[in-house]
This record gives sequence, C-alpha cells and structure tokens, in this order.
Amino acid sequence: MLLELFVVFFKLGAFTIGGGIAMIPILRTAMVEDKKWFTDDEMVDIIAICQGLPGVIAVNMATYVGFRKRGFLGSLVATFG
Repeated sequence: MLLELFVVFFKLGAFTIGGGIAMIPILRTAMVEDKKWFTDDEMVDIIAICQGLPGVIAVNMATYVGFRKRGFLGSLVATFG
C-alpha cells in the first residue's frame, strides 16, 4: 500500500501540468474509479478540506490521503511522492 501511494502521487506530480487544481479530475479518477479508495462523496469532502487548508492543494491532498490510508507513514510517503 505504501508503494502504491508513492507511485500514484509521483505519477500525478511528474506528468500533470497546470498545478494542483488541474490534478483534481485525475486524482478523482485514480482514487475513486481505479483504486476504489474513496467514494465520490468522500472525494468531495477531501477536496473541500484540502482547499481550505493553507498551502498547495496537491500536497495537502497527498498528505491527507496518505494519512487516511496508512497513517503518519502513509502521509509522509504520499507527500514525498
């Protein structure tokens, strides 16, 4: 699971142009449709929480998703990815 978190966020960061807001549809596809980690309603909540926090939304989402999936270590791995 840790490797999966790293790979998902590494690919998104490496191949998405346009910043964090442009990543949201791709993140939704990866996390809701492909990996089935979250439902659509949970994804909307994640976006709302991460948008309200200071900082870059993509980093906030990586940290939040990593923490929800694997705790503190997951948040570090996803954020680093």
